[in-house]
Amino acid sequence: MAKLFEPYQLQNITLKNRVVMAPMCMYSAQDDGLATPFHQVHYATRAAGQVGLIIVEATGVVPEGRISSNDLGIWDDAHIEGLSQLVQGMKAYGANTGIQLAHAGRKATVDGEIFAPSAIAFSDDFKTPTEMTLEDIEYVVEAFKNAAVRAAKAGFDVLEIHGAHGYLISEFLSPATNKRNDQYGGSQENRYRLLRQVIDAIRSVWEGPLFVRVSAEDYAEDGTTMDDFIVFSRWMKSQGIDLVDVSTGGVVQARINVFPGYQVTHAEAIKHGADIPTGAVGLITTAIQAEEILQNNRADLIFLARVLLREPYWPLHAAKDLREEIKPPVQYVRGW
Repeated sequence: MAKLFEPYQLQNITLKNRVVMAPMCMYSAQDDGLATPFHQVHYATRAAGQVGLIIVEATGVVPEGRISSNDLGIWDDAHIEGLSQLVQGMKAYGANTGIQLAHAGRKATVDGEIFAPSAIAFSDDFKTPTEMTLEDIEYVVEAFKNAAVRAAKAGFDVLEIHGAHGYLISEFLSPATNKRNDQYGGSQENRYRLLRQVIDAIRSVWEGPLFVRVSAEDYAEDGTTMDDFIVFSRWMKSQGIDLVDVSTGGVVQARINVFPGYQVTHAEAIKHGADIPTGAVGLITTAIQAEEILQNNRADLIFLARVLLREPYWPLHAAKDLREEIKPPVQYVRGW
């Protein structure tokens, strides 16, 4: 069997294949963070297409921590019902389900005050954030913990902490955006402290698989490097993180040389340097490309993003390309 279609074990959960739908913001929620009919169709369609694990888009743990006012929310118990309906729609077609818990930090575009480790705007088009106090940090850690409780009630199998792309946690991790002089700034250990506390808080209420998405390179002279993230990933492993979802960029404005598979080497380096499972993402579009990554032990799961917006049934096409037989939903058998 092609490795792409081998099952993958995550604690007591078995993914039916190694195809993962990466979280992608859809900006289609109601202003109060509630899911809409769009989300029902969007996620269930990829489940019908035989994606093994679907991770729901960045979902705000606090209202002021949303990228936009149309982000999904998980800061209130009122969000549980809609998220539970999404879970049921995906599981009806055999997919496992995850959700990405997020705080946008200085890249939030909602009304009112926004927060970050330091009072530095992302660009002239963004508001200048308020530097967080210790009380603000404690509030955010508790918000991630409460969000994990709600995610469990909604029935998700996997949680992912958003620590990438220049949002709050990655702002703390990077010396390019974290200019603090207290216990949350300066050294690697101090810059990691918020993520450490968020992981511990979630682990106190969540026993299932837990991922962290990271930006393993800032593409900036004063930013984080691969060496930083090998260290961070070792610490994550010691805290019970099951997999690091490896992306890059977004922390500061930078020119990035983008090409097919351009982030795979980062997933490979973290996998072997920290001895932890990783997910590879970044312009992975073909079955052969995905299979090469797995066969050469460069990553453990394949995270697909924009290609799944174009081809919701990508796994069925990939199986054909790799001469594998997987079953589509019975309603669609005639088409295959």
